[in-house]
Amino acid sequence: MSGAEDQLRQEVAACTLLLNDEGLMGYSGHVSARLPGGDTFLVQPIDVSRAGLSPDDLLVCDFDGKVLRGRQGMRPPAEVFLHGEILRARPDVNSVAHFHHDLTNVFTLVEGASLTPIKNHAIRWRSGIPVHPDPSHVSDSGLGRAVADTLGPHHALQIRAHGQVVVAESVRAVLIDSVHFVENAVTMYHAAALGRVLPLTDADMDAFARAFKRAPHISKLWTYYVGRGRAKGFIPADWAID
Repeated sequence: MSGAEDQLRQEVAACTLLLNDEGLMGYSGHVSARLPGGDTFLVQPIDVSRAGLSPDDLLVCDFDGKVLRGRQGMRPPAEVFLHGEILRARPDVNSVAHFHHDLTNVFTLVEGASLTPIKNHAIRWRSGIPVHPDPSHVSDSGLGRAVADTLGPHHALQIRAHGQVVVAESVRAVLIDSVHFVENAVTMYHAAALGRVLPLTDADMDAFARAFKRAPHISKLWTYYVGRGRAKGFIPADWAID
């Protein structure tokens, strides 16, 4: 195993544990990471709890969902095809998170209640947040390709009556984007109880984008969440992910 793969294993495991701690990922959902070389990825097995995942638990799969390496008897998640087909279609994406946050998904269930950017960091989804119309589990390659087609060039989507998909350039970025994606949805939900929601305008987003530096922001928040995970005792001190 290369040093790069070992690092990614620790980051995927930490990201999963942190999303579980944040309430975004519970008994289902998964994070993947493209491995060096570009045509294989890490993903957690179906048989291990998201609350106790370790780096050594992760499987190496190809884009067709075939397990190439992993512990004896471990199976990939049923929705491994969601990850494989998005990574195949989007060479700019190196990490995919799929989770099932119920309040966020409410925006797929009410006519006219589209999720839009209303918080500053939600400019990440300025290009749009498409809704995939098929609520099925993404349990074969055809369904995975359909999700990848709905995602298109965007950085997140919702699967109607099902859950969320967030994609990013790294595991660290996918953690932070997933947190901000849900923060934006929760804020919009609460704002709608007070009156007419005012989404960010193009001028608002342009102004924020001029000063925003994505890489330092991701580094700062990753350090915060990992530190909190260490303080709570579920991120081991010997994982080299600071």
